[in-house]
Amino acid sequence: MAERAATQAGSQTLSRGIRMLEVLAAADRNLSIDELAAALGVHRSVAYRLLRTLEDHGLVTRDAAGRLALGTGLAALASGVARDLQHLALPELNEVANELGMTCLLAVLVDGDEAVTLVSASPRQSVAVVSYRPGHRHPITRGGPGKAILLALPDGAWPPDVSEALRDEIAESRSRGYARSHDEVVPSLRSVAVPLTLSGQPPAAIAVIHVSFPRPEAEIAERLKLAAQRVARAYGA
Repeated sequence: MAERAATQAGSQTLSRGIRMLEVLAAADRNLSIDELAAALGVHRSVAYRLLRTLEDHGLVTRDAAGRLALGTGLAALASGVARDLQHLALPELNEVANELGMTCLLAVLVDGDEAVTLVSASPRQSVAVVSYRPGHRHPITRGGPGKAILLALPDGAWPPDVSEALRDEIAESRSRGYARSHDEVVPSLRSVAVPLTLSGQPPAAIAVIHVSFPRPEAEIAERLKLAAQRVARAYGA
């Protein structure tokens, strides 16, 4: 009985630590420990103990004001995730980012209802560069990348809470061939995204994000479709 209780306590600690990383990845700014504790639904002292362990492994860091962000130690862990897909996609993302002057990213479906940014590329020259870190997560019911993943999924595989308004929006997006969003995941940001389907990989999307679009959305979408075709061809699809 004591051994089972210890195992359950260890599992809960691990789960909370993972959730802490997810909260930091999804945040659009560095968070205080009180904000983290509130997001986890735990006392500040519990959050602090978790934080110290993650800091020791370089997975979380603090800024000058003591606020928290993901640490560089995550890069070593993330480098092995879908390594081949990242390697094949990054040149295309860089090309799109530099051609359009906007951040370009590849997002994949995780846990059946969230989109996580696997890799992103920022333009070399741009008046305003939008940073979008790998590991950023959001529901597939919000944001361009998430909605583009919905485009490629059969309706029966959608999350159960999809509203009728979103179903109508996805039907419209399917007819034009791309998804779009504004002010849904990060305030003031716009997104255009297209699906990416690869054998042996979860449903994915290629997207650009920016505060404004220098070209018509349909033109941006055509460029993203070309990038998706090139990634699929390089992957052997």
